[in-house]
Amino acid sequence: MALLLGPCGIGQNSHFQPSSRPSSFRFTSPLQEEDTSRALGLAATIAGIAVALVAPVFGRRSDEQGRRKLWLLINTLVLSGVMASLFFIAPTPEMLWLGLIIFSFGGFVQEIAFINYYAMLKQVSTEKNIGKVSGFAWGLGYVGGIILLLVSLVGFVQTDTPWFGIPTEDALNVRAVFLFSAIWLLVFSIPLFVSVPEVKAKENLERENIVESYFKLWSQLKSLRKQAPETFKFLISSAIYRDGLSGVFAFGGALGSLAFGFELAEVIIFGIAANLMAGIGAAIGGFLDDRVGGKRTIMISLIGLTVAGFGVFAFASAGPITYWIGGLALTLFVGPAQAASRSFVAKFTPAGREGEVFGLYMTTGRAVSFLSPLLWTTSISIALSAGIGNAQATVYGILGLMLVLVVGILLLARVSPTPQVIND
Repeated sequence: MALLLGPCGIGQNSHFQPSSRPSSFRFTSPLQEEDTSRALGLAATIAGIAVALVAPVFGRRSDEQGRRKLWLLINTLVLSGVMASLFFIAPTPEMLWLGLIIFSFGGFVQEIAFINYYAMLKQVSTEKNIGKVSGFAWGLGYVGGIILLLVSLVGFVQTDTPWFGIPTEDALNVRAVFLFSAIWLLVFSIPLFVSVPEVKAKENLERENIVESYFKLWSQLKSLRKQAPETFKFLISSAIYRDGLSGVFAFGGALGSLAFGFELAEVIIFGIAANLMAGIGAAIGGFLDDRVGGKRTIMISLIGLTVAGFGVFAFASAGPITYWIGGLALTLFVGPAQAASRSFVAKFTPAGREGEVFGLYMTTGRAVSFLSPLLWTTSISIALSAGIGNAQATVYGILGLMLVLVVGILLLARVSPTPQVIND
């Protein structure tokens, strides 16, 4: 959903004026670009805080009440509705805040849906193939995103005659991508809801309200640390490096355009190539996960990421070729790190506590989500204060992202590759 905000102008310079080509946009607005960027950041921050507060309780309640698939279905329907509603957000300054509210609410629903979705991993895999299933599924997710993007570009955006006779006035053809994406989400979620069984509620379950759930959460955190101490440590280390992984994608486009002079078309092509590389990496990482173990797969991926990142920084003077090689190498290692992290948590989670632990997985990631943006900005600011030009200074942002990954690697090194879990 975040990917689709760009063409509609939400978080960009906000006033849309069509040019001679229906797919070319020019934005003018009394709002400064940094103002809309800060507004987008604020909306995302609020959504992140909300996820951090409620994710553990939502996960724990899904474990106990046995309605994991039901809640995933509800979240999917709501998210589809949120995506479709963005069609009505015209790219004008007056619609900015309404668009951001819808966007942040959609982000919140998506993150909550991931709790139950990730918790289902054990239901569709075995101990022997859980890594392969996770990696293959993550890779297919990237492929699906690429197909959706290409179809949207050909059918709605980069065309003089959008599909279904949709007019190009007021960016209606671009806004229609939200409707198309909402339908896409519903259609491709059908196999999951048809094939994956619902989990049963725990026996002799006592009803509790949300407030009581929060009180019980603390005692369950202590019991998780006792049952699976290494899993608990992994949640902390993964929160750090996963934020670094997010930073690679979040700032990848800015790095390409500002530091290496990529035009818009090149950024789009690079984005497609990056998702393809990440998907291939995730699939390969899934096979490695089952053969050499989750921790080793993650460590290999993180080390590969840092080498590629420092390579982009060191050879930035060579121009765009550096980013085509080093940037795509970065995305190649992102996929397996993400997929192996999910399977590692699933493997070493006490039976019956999958939703709770993945709720904590989401919460710990959100709790440190400020690290990559902070260190990216700080690194660039230090470079600018040292008299380095704007384009060259942007390259220094890589160092901030790599620092986050290095800290994550050091913390992960302290986690056992085969954690012991004491099931009740």
